Amino acid sequence: MLRLTDLKLPLDHSEAALADAALERLGIDAAALTGYTVAKRSHDARKRGAIALIYALDIDTPREVELLQRFADDPHVQPTPDTSYRFVARAPGQMEHRPLVIGFGPCGLFAGLILAQMGFRPIILDRGKEVRERTKDTWDLWRKRNLHPESNVQFGEGGAGTFSDGKLYSQIRDPQHHGRKVLTEFVKAGAPEEILYVSKPHIGTFRLVSMVENMRATIESLGGEIRFSSRVDDLLLGPPTDGHQQLRGVTLASGEQIRADHVVLAVGHSARDTFEMLHRSGVYLEAKPFSIGFRIEHPQSVIDRARFGPQAGHPILGAADYKLVHHCKGSHAGQGRSVYSFCMCPGGTVVAAASEPGRVVTNGMSQYSRNERNANAAVVVGIDPADFAPFDDRLENGPPSPLAGIALQRALESHAFTLGGENYSAPAQLVGDFLAGRASHEFGDVQPSYKPGVTLGNLDSALPGYAIAAIREALPAFERQIRGYAMHDAILTGVETRTSSPVRIKRDDSLQSLNTRGLYPAGEGAGYAGGILSAAVDGIRIAEAVALSITGN
Repeated sequence: MLRLTDLKLPLDHSEAALADAALERLGIDAAALTGYTVAKRSHDARKRGAIALIYALDIDTPREVELLQRFADDPHVQPTPDTSYRFVARAPGQMEHRPLVIGFGPCGLFAGLILAQMGFRPIILDRGKEVRERTKDTWDLWRKRNLHPESNVQFGEGGAGTFSDGKLYSQIRDPQHHGRKVLTEFVKAGAPEEILYVSKPHIGTFRLVSMVENMRATIESLGGEIRFSSRVDDLLLGPPTDGHQQLRGVTLASGEQIRADHVVLAVGHSARDTFEMLHRSGVYLEAKPFSIGFRIEHPQSVIDRARFGPQAGHPILGAADYKLVHHCKGSHAGQGRSVYSFCMCPGGTVVAAASEPGRVVTNGMSQYSRNERNANAAVVVGIDPADFAPFDDRLENGPPSPLAGIALQRALESHAFTLGGENYSAPAQLVGDFLAGRASHEFGDVQPSYKPGVTLGNLDSALPGYAIAAIREALPAFERQIRGYAMHDAILTGVETRTSSPVRIKRDDSLQSLNTRGLYPAGEGAGYAGGILSAAVDGIRIAEAVALSITGN
């Protein structure tokens, strides 16, 4: 087959027009077109009155060799790439110890799935509950203000991505097409087939729940074992070898010890007590940059009109999204900082994402339909380890603590809890009042979606001064890109602190910990992914590394 790319058609084209456009582009008649499939579909909304659809098609034609020769210099006519997945190894007949996977979010899910498909019968440990019980516990916080520290938005089957927009796109380099394997497995588990070709696929929370259950059943059918409510509290370490400590297994909170020589660590970005345990155990960690800010809500209709103009509401376009960035140039405390939108959720809700008592943190979520009234996104400021210094508890003259970013997160989330009224309500402020530097006292046209509720006031103390100053500069700049973005009645809700992991657990070329043999740090928590797709891809890479190590290949 050959792949024809950059094929542009009007938004409301007929089905026949797609084939006609391919025939015209290739200069062949209908008899030479045996068939075609859509490899990718995106849209170009730069001209709001004339939005175009852009296709990549995989063409089946007996004239393939001739056409590839004729278009040899055309980058838009190429052989269709082979995106099929091939297993790198098969499990041996006997293994002294089964591989362990710690964490059952997207990374752990795919690490476990690939290991199971190769016959390694992994044992998967998750501190939280299975997804339906976890959903009940999460709603208990949202509806009744009852936080379950081991079962919430962050912890449990499916990971933090379960309560999100379910975005399945990423900007990672993926030369081996592992992302295609991820999407294919999701479709097998119940995702709509359109995720295989739309440019920005998403699933939504409700569909993710049943998909995760189906994938768990697949792993179990292949001999894998998933154990919930099984928090890992310590590492079993053997004598050092060649200057590296050697992992021999783990100890659970229950006291049970499990022997293993290959342990995938896929704990997510909020497993703070696990990071502390790893640090005590001598595993090499370092502080890494992340971002802090607020969630912002607008009427989805405002975003739709700004992005799509008169074609807003078209069923193919759906709810509009956006991606914004501003580099601060003012002379204020935020000078030189970057402010950007993050995890934009069209037609969604702002949700409580706390995992520790007495703290408030926000996130965004959408269902597949994306039909809620408000659009929401994080508006965040990039920070780096130099900003963590006031929260560093290192000994005098000692090296910087790799856990200082966690201390900063906890301080901001605790203060947000206080500002919200100490009942898991979140502090909030109207954008117009935030820009004017005055407290908010009543809502305008935008009603906040955050549950269990918000407390209006002044957000100036919710973030460090440099972050407040940077966001104040950025919002009017974003208004110049999206009309209505800085509207007075838009709502800011605080705080957003879990944009990515505050630590990186460094690994070497074998994908093992830099100083702990047998430990394979993976996914978002280890600092190697950012979102469902990239975490899942990293899980596949780690599973392959484990398989090759066990088989000696």
